[in-house]
Amino acid sequence: MDRRQNMLIGIVVAFVVVGATVYATGLSRRLLAPFGSSAEYKTSESATAPELASGDWINSEPLKLKDLRGRVVLVEFWTFGCYNCRNTLPHVKDWDNRYREKGLTIIGVHSPEFAEERIVENLRRQVDSLGIRYPVVSDNDYQTWNAYKVEAWPTVFLLDKRGRIRWMRVGEGDYDEAERLIQQLLAEKEA
Repeated sequence: MDRRQNMLIGIVVAFVVVGATVYATGLSRRLLAPFGSSAEYKTSESATAPELASGDWINSEPLKLKDLRGRVVLVEFWTFGCYNCRNTLPHVKDWDNRYREKGLTIIGVHSPEFAEERIVENLRRQVDSLGIRYPVVSDNDYQTWNAYKVEAWPTVFLLDKRGRIRWMRVGEGDYDEAERLIQQLLAEKEA
């Protein structure tokens, strides 16, 4: 092997080692999460969720988080053209079906990526065809997206009964952790 090949192999090995270290330490989640890791939110007492900006509501009259005090709220930032959002959808719909009557409110904040996703009638058709029964609000101007400092689809926030952010997740996964926290937050007494 010549010197260039050895150098290229060294660079590839370095990237693999750094990547494995980042993954193994959980640093990747902290780097992706604009509000910090989920562990930080489990004990947070001061991260009150920003109010939702106005938009077109589907499956509901307009909701205000302050009016939902006493309920656990899951806020999911998504867009109907996002493959990863579609992968999370079965879990979110299942939580809505199983925990709505127990005190969980799910709100889908639809922040579009492409022009056709900005058209409210397209959004209404997609919500219907995807079988989404929980409230969805359009966020075409990204006011709610920016207030929550979201950077990617999907991003999920769990709010406790006092409206505090207790957990967040960027991307797919951690469904078991999310469900455990939903159950824990539902069991908490209101203060």
